[in-house]
Amino acid sequence: MPIQPGDPIPEVVLKHIDGGIQTIDTLTLFDDKKVVLFAVPGAFTPTCSERHLPGFVKHFDAFRARGIDVACMAVNDPFVMKAWGDSLDVPEGMLMLSDGNGDLARALGLEMDASAYGMGTRAKRFALYAENGVVKQLFVEAPGEFKVSSAEHVLANLE
Repeated sequence: MPIQPGDPIPEVVLKHIDGGIQTIDTLTLFDDKKVVLFAVPGAFTPTCSERHLPGFVKHFDAFRARGIDVACMAVNDPFVMKAWGDSLDVPEGMLMLSDGNGDLARALGLEMDASAYGMGTRAKRFALYAENGVVKQLFVEAPGEFKVSSAEHVLANLE
């Protein structure tokens, strides 16, 4: 069963590039903070690159004005996440997180099988809002859709 509002974020280690490969565990990422984590099926894929990540880049300052950190996650390696972030001018402070083996996607119950597209196991397209390591809101897309996990929708629906 997927994670639900009221559930704690599971403890998983992710990677990102910041002067080299860095690790960050979800406790460090979420504890004592307000965070929007959004996940995409794959870096450099059409909807992810044309709409999903650009929306969070565009509205990054609006999230920060509310005291909310923003992080993007995909089941890609940290080098791909860094290159993708650089290609779309991700602002400093937005983490581009690698869930390379899909550990967090699986722990959240939000993984999907994209083997038919040659992509293996990936994260579903979703966004979640957490405070102090507890999910407050969860926005999971139906297969093939992009509506509820957009930056605009998340901003408009924050509690």
